[in-house]
Amino acid sequence: MRSSQYVWSRKDSAMAEASKEIREFFDAYAKATRSLDLAFLESAYGDTFMFASAGGVQAVKRDDFLKVVPKRGAFFRAAGLVGSEVSRLEEMGLDEKHTLIQTHWSLRFEKDRGRPIIEEIAATYVLRRQPGSWQIVFQLDHQDLTKRVQELGLLPPSG
Repeated sequence: MRSSQYVWSRKDSAMAEASKEIREFFDAYAKATRSLDLAFLESAYGDTFMFASAGGVQAVKRDDFLKVVPKRGAFFRAAGLVGSEVSRLEEMGLDEKHTLIQTHWSLRFEKDRGRPIIEEIAATYVLRRQPGSWQIVFQLDHQDLTKRVQELGLLPPSG
Protein backbone atom coordinates (compact mmCIF):
# COMPACT_ATOMS: atom_id res chain seq x y z
CA MET A 1 0.00 0.00 0.00
CA ARG A 2 1.43 3.38 -1.00
CA SER A 3 1.20 6.31 1.35
CA SER A 4 -0.37 9.43 -0.03
CA GLN A 5 2.30 11.77 -1.31
CA TYR A 6 2.08 15.25 -2.71
CA VAL A 7 3.65 15.35 -6.15
CA TRP A 8 5.21 18.66 -7.14
CA SER A 9 4.46 19.62 -10.70
CA ARG A 10 5.38 22.58 -12.88
CA LYS A 11 1.75 23.66 -12.85
CA ASP A 12 1.86 23.88 -9.04
CA SER A 13 4.91 26.15 -9.05
CA ALA A 14 3.08 29.20 -10.40
CA MET A 15 1.54 31.70 -8.03
CA ALA A 16 -2.19 32.19 -8.45
CA GLU A 17 -4.65 34.67 -7.04
CA ALA A 18 -5.38 33.63 -3.47
CA SER A 19 -8.43 31.55 -2.67
CA LYS A 20 -11.43 33.03 -0.90
CA GLU A 21 -10.39 31.19 2.28
CA ILE A 22 -6.90 32.75 2.24
CA ARG A 23 -8.24 36.22 1.41
CA GLU A 24 -10.65 35.96 4.37
CA PHE A 25 -7.76 34.91 6.64
CA PHE A 26 -5.64 37.91 5.59
CA ASP A 27 -8.57 40.34 5.76
CA ALA A 28 -9.11 39.21 9.36
CA TYR A 29 -5.34 39.33 9.98
CA ALA A 30 -5.15 42.94 8.69
CA LYS A 31 -8.11 43.94 10.86
CA ALA A 32 -6.55 42.26 13.93
CA THR A 33 -3.24 43.97 13.26
CA ARG A 34 -4.93 47.40 13.07
CA SER A 35 -6.99 46.85 16.22
CA LEU A 36 -4.28 44.91 18.10
CA ASP A 37 -6.67 41.96 18.51
CA LEU A 38 -4.33 39.68 20.47
CA ALA A 39 -6.86 36.83 20.60
CA PHE A 40 -6.99 36.64 16.81
CA LEU A 41 -3.24 37.04 16.45
CA GLU A 42 -2.74 34.23 18.97
CA SER A 43 -4.86 31.94 16.80
CA ALA A 44 -3.15 33.12 13.59
CA TYR A 45 0.39 32.06 14.55
CA GLY A 46 1.85 28.66 15.38
CA ASP A 47 3.18 28.02 18.90
CA THR A 48 6.61 28.71 17.41
CA PHE A 49 7.15 30.24 13.99
CA MET A 50 10.09 31.36 11.89
CA PHE A 51 10.51 35.07 11.23
CA ALA A 52 12.92 36.36 8.58
CA SER A 53 13.85 39.90 7.64
CA ALA A 54 16.84 41.94 6.54
CA GLY A 55 18.21 41.45 10.07
CA GLY A 56 18.26 37.65 9.92
CA VAL A 57 16.12 34.64 10.73
CA GLN A 58 14.88 33.53 14.12
CA ALA A 59 12.45 31.13 15.72
CA VAL A 60 9.84 33.10 17.65
CA LYS A 61 7.59 31.81 20.40
CA ARG A 62 4.04 33.01 19.88
CA ASP A 63 3.74 34.15 23.52
CA ASP A 64 6.87 36.32 23.16
CA PHE A 65 5.54 37.76 19.91
CA LEU A 66 2.20 38.67 21.52
CA LYS A 67 4.05 40.62 24.25
CA VAL A 68 5.72 42.78 21.58
CA VAL A 69 2.59 43.47 19.49
CA PRO A 70 1.28 46.39 21.63
CA LYS A 71 4.72 48.08 21.60
CA ARG A 72 4.97 47.62 17.84
CA GLY A 73 1.48 49.08 17.44
CA ALA A 74 2.43 52.12 19.53
CA PHE A 75 5.61 52.60 17.46
CA PHE A 76 3.67 52.69 14.19
CA ARG A 77 0.93 54.94 15.62
CA ALA A 78 3.68 57.38 16.68
CA ALA A 79 4.94 57.26 13.08
CA GLY A 80 1.46 58.28 11.90
CA LEU A 81 0.20 54.94 10.61
CA VAL A 82 -3.57 55.30 10.19
CA GLY A 83 -4.36 52.35 7.94
CA SER A 84 -3.10 49.21 6.32
CA GLU A 85 -4.72 46.92 3.83
CA VAL A 86 -3.79 43.94 1.73
CA SER A 87 -3.57 45.15 -1.85
CA ARG A 88 -2.63 41.82 -3.47
CA LEU A 89 -2.44 38.18 -2.43
CA GLU A 90 -0.96 35.31 -4.39
CA GLU A 91 -0.98 31.67 -3.32
CA MET A 92 0.92 28.52 -4.16
CA GLY A 93 0.06 25.21 -2.53
CA LEU A 94 3.08 23.39 -1.18
CA ASP A 95 1.44 20.18 0.03
CA GLU A 96 -1.84 19.12 1.67
CA LYS A 97 -1.13 21.14 4.83
CA HIS A 98 0.97 24.10 3.69
CA THR A 99 0.55 27.01 1.31
CA LEU A 100 2.90 29.83 0.37
CA ILE A 101 1.36 33.30 0.29
CA GLN A 102 2.89 36.42 -1.21
CA THR A 103 1.28 39.56 0.16
CA HIS A 104 1.46 43.17 -0.87
CA TRP A 105 0.33 45.74 1.67
CA SER A 106 -0.53 49.39 1.31
CA LEU A 107 0.26 51.41 4.45
CA ARG A 108 -1.13 54.90 4.95
CA PHE A 109 0.80 57.30 7.19
CA GLU A 110 -0.55 60.74 8.11
CA LYS A 111 2.07 62.48 10.20
CA ASP A 112 0.93 65.82 8.79
CA ARG A 113 -2.85 66.01 8.51
CA GLY A 114 -4.02 66.03 4.91
CA ARG A 115 -0.61 64.97 3.57
CA PRO A 116 -0.74 61.17 3.49
CA ILE A 117 2.24 59.02 2.66
CA ILE A 118 1.37 55.69 1.07
CA GLU A 119 4.03 53.01 1.42
CA GLU A 120 3.83 49.70 -0.44
CA ILE A 121 5.44 46.74 1.30
CA ALA A 122 5.59 42.99 0.75
CA ALA A 123 5.77 39.90 2.92
CA THR A 124 5.74 36.17 2.24
CA TYR A 125 4.11 33.65 4.56
CA VAL A 126 3.87 29.91 4.84
CA LEU A 127 0.57 28.86 6.38
CA ARG A 128 -0.20 25.48 7.89
CA ARG A 129 -3.73 24.12 7.74
CA GLN A 130 -5.21 23.45 11.16
CA PRO A 131 -8.68 22.03 11.83
CA GLY A 132 -10.97 24.86 10.71
CA SER A 133 -8.25 27.49 10.28
CA TRP A 134 -4.78 28.45 9.08
CA GLN A 135 -1.70 29.34 11.12
CA ILE A 136 1.38 31.29 10.12
CA VAL A 137 4.47 29.11 10.57
CA PHE A 138 6.90 31.27 8.56
CA GLN A 139 6.94 35.01 7.88
CA LEU A 140 9.42 36.88 5.69
CA ASP A 141 9.25 40.67 5.69
CA HIS A 142 10.89 41.88 2.47
CA GLN A 143 11.93 45.26 3.84
CA ASP A 144 13.03 46.79 7.11
CA LEU A 145 9.89 48.77 7.89
CA THR A 146 11.39 50.52 10.92
CA LYS A 147 14.26 51.79 8.77
CA ARG A 148 11.83 52.79 5.99
CA VAL A 149 9.69 54.79 8.45
CA GLN A 150 12.83 56.68 9.47
CA GLU A 151 13.85 57.24 5.82
CA LEU A 152 10.41 58.75 5.18
CA GLY A 153 11.08 61.21 8.00
CA LEU A 154 8.23 59.87 10.12
CA LEU A 155 10.50 59.18 13.10
CA PRO A 156 13.98 60.37 14.03
CA PRO A 157 16.86 58.01 13.15
CA SER A 158 17.74 55.59 15.94
CA GLY A 159 20.92 56.43 17.61
